Amino acid sequence: MWDVENLLYSTFKEENIPIFSEASKEKGAHAVLEWAYAQYGDQLLYACSFGVEGSVLLHLLSQVKPDAKVLFLDTGLHFKETYETIEKTKERYPLLRIEKKLPSLTVEEQSAQHGPELWKSNPDYCCQMRKVKPLEEELQKVDAWLSGLRREQSSTRQNVQFVNKDDRFQLIKICPLIHWTWDDIWAHVRKHDLPYNSLHDFDYPSIGCEPCTKAVTTNSRDGRWQGQGKLECGLHLAPKNKEEA
Repeated sequence: MWDVENLLYSTFKEENIPIFSEASKEKGAHAVLEWAYAQYGDQLLYACSFGVEGSVLLHLLSQVKPDAKVLFLDTGLHFKETYETIEKTKERYPLLRIEKKLPSLTVEEQSAQHGPELWKSNPDYCCQMRKVKPLEEELQKVDAWLSGLRREQSSTRQNVQFVNKDDRFQLIKICPLIHWTWDDIWAHVRKHDLPYNSLHDFDYPSIGCEPCTKAVTTNSRDGRWQGQGKLECGLHLAPKNKEEA
């Protein structure tokens, strides 16, 4: 049983965070989840994109908190395979509370107001409207959120900790999989015969919206926003200015 401290964004102190061993079960992921749900309970929300990291984290969640709250940011631009993965996940874990969150504008309304294919002309603004703001609305209702970030994924994620003070949303962000490698992820999927997005079988290591995701031969985020000089949608970056806050 964890000796739970009151750990909120406003009272965040690194000394209040337990030490989780990378050498423990599932490289610390299981212990982190147990602590997180002891700390936050239903005030903890998992924002899942239903890529393969999500498949692993959902499986671990089902062991620790079978009725965990899971949020999918439905931009209206996802691959059909992603929606199929959500349905397979619901069948595998019927107790999980999986909800979809829509942006304030449909894709058609966005095109009418901001021009067609905003993801090409201004991808940051498109992500802001279709992902960041919708998540912000939901995170205002909770104290902490879960993410499947791994340090290996990109240079922007190499310093992620198990427990983070998230200045973007002014919450605590918990990342149980930070020490997992690509091989670790797939070994877990195969061992437990987990449902996963079939696009991973066709050279899509990182899967986002269909217009902004391409197949690549590396196990990285290189297929996201190709040619845009962009690696992140904005969910995991501190705001650059007041308008983004």
